[in-house]
Amino acid sequence: MRRVVITGMGAITPVGNSVPEFWESLKAGKCGIGEITKFDTTDYKVKVAAEVKGFDPLQYMEKADVRKHDLFCQYALAAAAQAVEESGIKGTLPPERIGTYFGSGIGGINTFSEQHQALMEKGPHRVSPFFIPALIVNMAAGLIAIKHDFRGEALPVVTACATGNNAIGEAYRAIRHGYLDAVLAGGAEAAILPVGVAGFANMKALSTTEDPLSACVPFDARRNGFVMGEGAGALVLEEYEHAKARGAKIYAELCGYGVTCDAYHITAPHPEAIGGAAALKMAYDEAEGDKTDPANIYVNAHGTSTPLNDSSETLAIKKGLGEEAARKCMVSSTKSMTGHMLGAAGAVEAIVCALAVKNDIVPPTIGYSEPDPACDLDYVPNQAREATVELALSASLGFGGHNAYLAFRKIEN
Repeated sequence: MRRVVITGMGAITPVGNSVPEFWESLKAGKCGIGEITKFDTTDYKVKVAAEVKGFDPLQYMEKADVRKHDLFCQYALAAAAQAVEESGIKGTLPPERIGTYFGSGIGGINTFSEQHQALMEKGPHRVSPFFIPALIVNMAAGLIAIKHDFRGEALPVVTACATGNNAIGEAYRAIRHGYLDAVLAGGAEAAILPVGVAGFANMKALSTTEDPLSACVPFDARRNGFVMGEGAGALVLEEYEHAKARGAKIYAELCGYGVTCDAYHITAPHPEAIGGAAALKMAYDEAEGDKTDPANIYVNAHGTSTPLNDSSETLAIKKGLGEEAARKCMVSSTKSMTGHMLGAAGAVEAIVCALAVKNDIVPPTIGYSEPDPACDLDYVPNQAREATVELALSASLGFGGHNAYLAFRKIEN
């Protein structure tokens, strides 16, 4: 089996539109949640979201392309451009050996909303000829591949909020088994718009707390729903020997992937956390986690700040690692700062894990103040922690019962 490493990363997030800015914000415990500015929330119970700020698509594409591409694709292209440039992968491999595994949980919902309105108000002749290409979920992967001439597999993974992790995990397997030598992997989302917020709000999934600093409080007894985020994360995964031979900068080794389905409910996690625990154990075992001191393990939790998720996930960590190890490891939810970026969450949180193992810093769970007896692990409350991180595990769970875990190890260049 071939080894897989990370040689480039890019991020568009509510707390920074580059990886360095994003990482500094997380270390500082910066909250990216605020009042929704994209539309009037007068008639909405939900008032806050984690919006991307200061994003300029013209840094990454022509003006004509901005008009053609849905916002989720704009975020995807931007994050991918950052990752590809940093990695220096272009020109080092035949284009057929580089793939694009990039997904979205929802896709072009902004385009759908805008074009449906045009249809209703002005008639069918006013629907854009770019409506379908802008709407379909696979277009982020397609556009990235076209932009960078990556001619290997271009696959749009779609597993709701597990999308980012599944895209990275499947790319890892493609490289590990020799089908490809490098893959641009990740996820993007842009669903903070009237119909998107209304849909999640009417499911009772979103927090109705109006104070941005206490709306998303993972593992806290006050949690009452998640906060919608948006953005994109992109990682260049590369076969280790190729990366080493060309002198590439290596952030971390991706060394484990676990994926299961609860097969239980369309939105709720299994009450016994069977699927989540199994996915965690798969990634942990593949990474030979039993060789690592549990005190040096970091789990970037899915941590959505919903009553069912956080307690179920705590149980999954205990079952997956064993009770004793779970109580020694460090757990945090960076969604307390970024909100829940849906299909982009796993990709952005994979970046967090790579940086945690490279820099020996664990970002905090901010806003944590009232412990919940059902959530009784070390959640790194409120302040980043300097600590040896030998192994990081990243969790992503999605509607439909999807569970996906990734494992990352420290590596010397």
